[in-house]
Amino acid sequence: MLKTVNPIIEPELLYILAKMGHGDEIILSDIHFPAYSFNNNVLQARGSEVSELAAAISELIELDQYVNDKAVMMETVGDDKHPPGLVAEYTSKLPQGTEISFIERFAFYERAKRASCVVVTGTTKKYGNLILKKGVTPTS
Repeated sequence: MLKTVNPIIEPELLYILAKMGHGDEIILSDIHFPAYSFNNNVLQARGSEVSELAAAISELIELDQYVNDKAVMMETVGDDKHPPGLVAEYTSKLPQGTEISFIERFAFYERAKRASCVVVTGTTKKYGNLILKKGVTPTS
């Protein structure tokens, strides 16, 4: 076990995060997301929730400070609503001041095709998917 790396970050995920560059994206998906239909690089983390992984990943990488869509969720369809408290839960796990933006379902799928990977979690809440865009780590 690495001292400052949350143990829910599997070695394969740690490797992908290290390889990602500025502007690259990772999808943290709920268990319903059709990950294998959109991306060839899929990891399983069914013992973790999206919110837990988002918090752990946010400790390791900077989110892109130059864009408004550094954290993105899927818009609901029709009369659907996000499960109560879901957006607030995700927001609370991201760096302070990070706002979540929302995009249409098929636009979300298009971004999943270009993502560095999709991590399928055990989150069972509908619309429980989250895109994180990597930024640049400040240097001194």
